[in-house]
Amino acid sequence: MTNQLSSVIPPCTWSRPIGLGWDKPYTVRYASNIDDGPWHGMPLGGFGAGCIGRSSRGDFNLWHIDGGEHTFKNIPACQFSVFESDGTSSIAYALSTQAPDDGSLQTWQWYPENTGTYHALYPRSWFVYENVFQAKLTCEQFSPIWENNYQETSYPVAVFLWNAHNPTDQAITLSIMLTWQNMVGWFTNALKSPQVKIRDDGSPVYEYQPRLGESQNNYNELVENNQQIGCVLKRVASDAPIQEGDGSWCIATLKHPQVEVFHHTRWDPDGDGGDVWESFAKNGALPNYTDATPASEDTQLGTAIAVHFTLQPGETLEIPFVLSWDFPVTEFAAGINCYRRYTDFFGRDCNNAWAIATTALQEYQNWRSQIQTWQQPILERQDLPDWLKMALFNELYDLTSGGTLWSAASKLDPIGQFAVLECLDYRWYESLDVRLYGSFALLMLFPELEKSVIRAFARAIPHSDNHQRVIGYYYTIGADTTTAARKIAGATPHDLGAPNEHVWEKTNYTCYQDCNLWKDLGSDFVLQVYRDFLLTGAEDVDFLADCWPAIVQTLNYLKTFDQDGDGIPENSGAPDQTFDDWRLQGVSAYCGGLWLAALQAAIAISDILLTNRREKLRAGVPPVEQTSPIGDAARTVGAENTETNLGEFGDLAVQKSTYETWLKQSRPIYEEKLWNGQYYRLDSESGSDVVMADQLCGQFYARLLSLPDIVSSDRALSALKTVYDACFLKFSNGQFGAANGVRPDGSPENPQATHPLEVWTGINFGLAAFLVQMEMKDEALRLTQAVVQQIYDNGLQFRTPEAITASGTFRASTYLRAMAIWGIYLVWNRA
Repeated sequence: MTNQLSSVIPPCTWSRPIGLGWDKPYTVRYASNIDDGPWHGMPLGGFGAGCIGRSSRGDFNLWHIDGGEHTFKNIPACQFSVFESDGTSSIAYALSTQAPDDGSLQTWQWYPENTGTYHALYPRSWFVYENVFQAKLTCEQFSPIWENNYQETSYPVAVFLWNAHNPTDQAITLSIMLTWQNMVGWFTNALKSPQVKIRDDGSPVYEYQPRLGESQNNYNELVENNQQIGCVLKRVASDAPIQEGDGSWCIATLKHPQVEVFHHTRWDPDGDGGDVWESFAKNGALPNYTDATPASEDTQLGTAIAVHFTLQPGETLEIPFVLSWDFPVTEFAAGINCYRRYTDFFGRDCNNAWAIATTALQEYQNWRSQIQTWQQPILERQDLPDWLKMALFNELYDLTSGGTLWSAASKLDPIGQFAVLECLDYRWYESLDVRLYGSFALLMLFPELEKSVIRAFARAIPHSDNHQRVIGYYYTIGADTTTAARKIAGATPHDLGAPNEHVWEKTNYTCYQDCNLWKDLGSDFVLQVYRDFLLTGAEDVDFLADCWPAIVQTLNYLKTFDQDGDGIPENSGAPDQTFDDWRLQGVSAYCGGLWLAALQAAIAISDILLTNRREKLRAGVPPVEQTSPIGDAARTVGAENTETNLGEFGDLAVQKSTYETWLKQSRPIYEEKLWNGQYYRLDSESGSDVVMADQLCGQFYARLLSLPDIVSSDRALSALKTVYDACFLKFSNGQFGAANGVRPDGSPENPQATHPLEVWTGINFGLAAFLVQMEMKDEALRLTQAVVQQIYDNGLQFRTPEAITASGTFRASTYLRAMAIWGIYLVWNRA
């Protein structure tokens, strides 16, 4: 605790009056999609540790404690409260404007709306309380997350740093109370083998039933040492191995000569709350009641600590509270468990919430300083508008709350494996087509985690899974039931699996489309490999070596879709790429451009590996490729590949020559079939005149990676200006962002279409990055600002969707692709 003023809240936060609702927030486009409503705030907790969320009305309501699963519910007993007295009168409020709707805690007084401001700039947020208390009160919230930090960033902890200042001419007595409900055992699926079904939109889903309210044998105990005091919330241990849901919570604070700390370890959250509120509202105290008796069936337990102090006129005091949790196991399918990354530092016995809390109370000032040091250079930039700085940091929320997994370290993965869901509605990890855009944030801030994801894809490409599955797309259009093998050897998987199976080991979970037929995934993989190498210093040749066998496999596999032998794989007429409701036929601008860029990237990679091989041989050292973890599995792709000896890279020079031949053949075909004198056609066979917003994603990536242009600069600029005019300016007068595809006059080709008439947040941010790359910064900012305003003005903050529409609906909240906004920042710095 320090007698000092708190740090200044940056001017570029997202802010909103405490408790102020939305007149007309966005709502879901499809009833089957998740729509929690607009009350989302910045999440708290480390990557892969589970997280919680506290909204701008002050309630704790987001519970992503079980990896990959979503629980949204206000738990009123989890709350801060403040008592204030000037010696003649006193007041006390629980600091949420949302009173319980279940009849509980009726003795509590709830904070009035619009009497203060909430600010958020991930990973920090602030509540500034005004016009209620005489004291000036601010609560700053954060978790220890900053770039290139592979330890504290994983911690399951939240710091609440209170700053209390007395601006009056008389003494003020204050008490700040943190109450918490014992929720040990709640966050795990009661259905250990839930049945997978096809939802009405064609997506595979399974039922999740958290064990909310199952508190039998839970208990709370007071813990303290010379410097810290808190309450630990546990469950009576059994002799069985630790399972998902086993663990502990802790609330704690510092001891200090200027304060008195009160406690109450057992009160009833289902009652009227008088057992803690009566004494607290009377004088800011608690009865110091201690009872560690385990709960019986149908009993709920709350605990509380309160810090009581007096401020003289002009005096300021900073008081830290810490919330920590320790649930070391994430369970995928029944019996398939994963330890979380933070257990590398705190152990796996599920009794470390107190150790985590005391660490936080020792280190919180250093942690906050590290966050400020990371953010400040961006916040100080004069060439970036405040709204862009705000969105850059706040869109990182998904790295915490996107169902994030971060496993404990292993010999093969020395910092563990990492994964973020595509979104809450499409609940599978690291969709490769989506992360082509959305992984820029991870690449720039946590490059080793980024490379761990790509290595996981490289390991998966050789494998096969012949299990036949229903393809959901055909289900939605009423076609005859169609099935397909889950994973074909050599095909790049769409994703790294889902929370109910075995993430990283069992891939290609989605069955909306047959992703073995997609024409972008293989190219996406190659481009991300080279990007991650190049933009992390261009020195990690081992990374390229690890991925090279998979690159050869997937390019050979993708080339088999070149049915007419012109050098470019054709789209089939089914939705077989990231726009998976949009039929493309023949050579397409999108997939064809990615193919050209990927061939160039593969040629560049082969050059690097050839140089490395020559240098190793001259030095008498075995070449790095002989240690590739993919190994012999890469040799089983099929007859077309068996002569290349992929396990030992085969003849790199031959592979390079093959890609050069394909590239030479493909490039003129792309121009001949697609260029119409103004922009690139959607595809070569449908006859559509639609202007596709992302038609030149391949060109963007080629330039990003300092590869030769796949189209001439003048044609790229002409196409980009056409996109900006048709898809953005002429689509709803530029209010919402760029639609995916409209005619040159801005009108829809098919008014009933889904994907073409949606504004995809991540695609727009990728398009804006392309505009910056082509020296159209003003246009990039105008486009980006339109999308950012739609998100942050209409109740979509901290749940950014994949898509919004001009009618005020959204689809697929908490979407990975939106972190593409960091691609704008990357290109801006290189422009």
